[in-house]
Amino acid sequence: MGVLTDYFRAPDAAVVVRALELTGGGRPDFDDGTGSGSGAGSGSGSGSGFDGVAAKRVDPAIVLGRLVAAVRREEWQPDTVAESPVWPTTPQPGPGGPVGEDDPWASGPWVTELGDAVRDTLAGVPDERVPEVVGQWALAQEWNGADPSDLLPLAEELIGLARRARAAGERLYCWICL
Repeated sequence: MGVLTDYFRAPDAAVVVRALELTGGGRPDFDDGTGSGSGAGSGSGSGSGFDGVAAKRVDPAIVLGRLVAAVRREEWQPDTVAESPVWPTTPQPGPGGPVGEDDPWASGPWVTELGDAVRDTLAGVPDERVPEVVGQWALAQEWNGADPSDLLPLAEELIGLARRARAAGERLYCWICL
């Protein structure tokens, strides 16, 4: 079973929740970030399009966290990427609390809001450093020896998304589904 992860930008969590309510939590529609694609372009909340990047298996805490750590020239830590749950909107069960198979926290999908420090770190990486950063990112065990040139387009898309989010004063979100 693979994990699907998509990153997108939106003005705030309320816009994201409204869009997810329209799709029952389904994958957000993405456009090309210019506003000329199939959707609204800047996460207008119409449910018809967010500026986003499909990034299969790039979970926020570990794999994206390793990219952020590489940009910062730091060791990865479990809290490198601060995130807050946005979806599901039902209360999250407490430690050891029962989670039935009908509980959306057990089955997903889930959406988290990433901290502004993550957005600003990715947005602030100079273009000339991107190959070096991706070289470091490729060393993460989660990539199983991937060639940095294979990861470069994905890293550039994530960095571009962060730059557009920062320029628009928006937040970054991750949609996760099993």
